[in-house]
Amino acid sequence: MFLWRNNTTHDQENDSLQHESKINELKATIGPLSGHSLQFCTDACFRRYLDARNWNVDKAKKMLEETIKWRSTYKPEEICWNEVVVEGETGKIYRANFHDRQGRTVLILRPGMQNTRSIDNQMRHLTYLIENAILNLPEGQEQMAWLIDFTGLSISNTPPIKSARDTVNILQNHYPERLAVAFLYNPPRIFEAFWKIVKYFLDAKTFQKVKFVYPKDNDSVELMKSYFDDENLPTEFGGRAILKYDHEEFSRLMTEDDAKATSFWGSDKKLQQAVNGHHGADGAPSPVS
Repeated sequence: MFLWRNNTTHDQENDSLQHESKINELKATIGPLSGHSLQFCTDACFRRYLDARNWNVDKAKKMLEETIKWRSTYKPEEICWNEVVVEGETGKIYRANFHDRQGRTVLILRPGMQNTRSIDNQMRHLTYLIENAILNLPEGQEQMAWLIDFTGLSISNTPPIKSARDTVNILQNHYPERLAVAFLYNPPRIFEAFWKIVKYFLDAKTFQKVKFVYPKDNDSVELMKSYFDDENLPTEFGGRAILKYDHEEFSRLMTEDDAKATSFWGSDKKLQQAVNGHHGADGAPSPVS
């Protein structure tokens, strides 16, 4: 037993040293960075990109370079709530005011509450909330959890395939290893055909993180409850909390978070936009027992 433990510890130390070496190698191959790219590319960031590419430095380098290019043009850290506030009116995506059992930020997605037609604006809204979820991660935690509620989803408002493909592209390619798990709660039958197409956009790692939960399937329900406290989990997901989306309150919270993001990224432009474009709505909806 002692020998087994000793060998395990030795293997872990070797893995840690190899990973550290690959992080340093990736840093060197990426080369000098400046501005927001320098802030973005922390050791933890390098580790996530390497992990996403099974610690293949060349593949991780290609992936990270594409993200750096994307961030330099898309500027996700500069998106302000007032730019996407119309997308948030129905609460189709919002940050919950509770964490999962591991302390991860939780995003609630309700595709049946879609209220706009512009996929580009919808993607900016999604990107804004991913950035916000990361901003609100507790110290030592790097990942978020998604809860997907299909209430109200019908043939008429099922998201187009392009929307799903763009969502997967942003999440997988520009926020690798940021998603811990995504629970799809009680999806209707109309979602089955949609899923058959969407799943081909997912890489193997992301695919493993998607969990289907059905109220009559005890195993899937128990899996979900192993991630969430029943008192926090909204009734829409089989929990005990009543969660009502308050757009004004959520907007107030998001405007406050814009100021936090400005402080982190050092963007005076964003701060000015947040002040001038204050819509009075920004805050995570609170569960009512």
